[in-house]
Amino acid sequence: MMSKKMTAVLLAALCLLPLGAQNPTRTCLFAHRDTCDLYLDVYDPSPGSETVLEGKDKPTIMFVFGGGFITGERSSKGYLPWFRLLNDNGYRVVTIDYRLGLKGVKMAFSPFALVRSAKATKHAVDIGVEDAYAAVAFLSEHSAELGVDPSNIVISGSSAGAMISLSAEYELCNSTSMAAVLGKGFDFAGVMAFAGAIMSDSGKPSYDREPCPQMLIHGTADKTVNYKKLHMFNWGIFGPDVLAKIFKKNGYTACIYRFKDHNHDMASNFIATWPEQKRFLEQNVIKGVKRSVDAMVDDPAVPSYKNAATLKSLY
Repeated sequence: MMSKKMTAVLLAALCLLPLGAQNPTRTCLFAHRDTCDLYLDVYDPSPGSETVLEGKDKPTIMFVFGGGFITGERSSKGYLPWFRLLNDNGYRVVTIDYRLGLKGVKMAFSPFALVRSAKATKHAVDIGVEDAYAAVAFLSEHSAELGVDPSNIVISGSSAGAMISLSAEYELCNSTSMAAVLGKGFDFAGVMAFAGAIMSDSGKPSYDREPCPQMLIHGTADKTVNYKKLHMFNWGIFGPDVLAKIFKKNGYTACIYRFKDHNHDMASNFIATWPEQKRFLEQNVIKGVKRSVDAMVDDPAVPSYKNAATLKSLY
């Protein structure tokens, strides 16, 4: 059994402690892989912020970055204003690395190449989920030092990271061998997916048990991470339009926000969708309200970016 002093020394060896505005409280090495080391950044709640709501602790938001599984950074400057918003509202943020499974892989989306590309994408999602689980295991092991309650983690992601986040919960619900690393009974407190989908090699997604509360934000014109579905044989990517039907049919708790005519820009519309996030976190996650929403949103105040990532620009 490791003493508290030895544990503190070990954590200090794994974690660096940068100072300054918008810098993480600490950076930790959480996993060694054959191709790289994986780090996470911890952003503590802002001093004086409310970290408790009606007697219940606010969850830690574990964020998985986007970039088509070929690029991206866990604490890219574009994310920092959102992290600050979360911190100012009393939420701890943890941002994680994961292996980029499509980096250097030649992708094509013609009918003849679709299955090959689907297999490559599924592999990229799977190793991303493995790395997300490794981050959760690290946070659990060092929960006291990092101030993270492992039973109160909301996994969140953008684009590729949203696919990893949705799949991380999906694997848990189906008790797959991949999910076994987190132990029986573990679950996330919630999922927030910004332009995400589930990549499946066995047809339409099916859950063996009810998933945790989920919030899906997506543009109805998104063809990068398809809003509806793209499939061939048992291989397919299933977006929120399909997942919403599955959730509704089974009575699962989910908040689906369909942003009319938006493309993949909803992968990065964090600030503009804060009101939806805040209600989801406070009502669904913290208070445990069985609240489901399926809304078509046509709001000119939500920015629309015509230069958002496309499959052609990524691959």
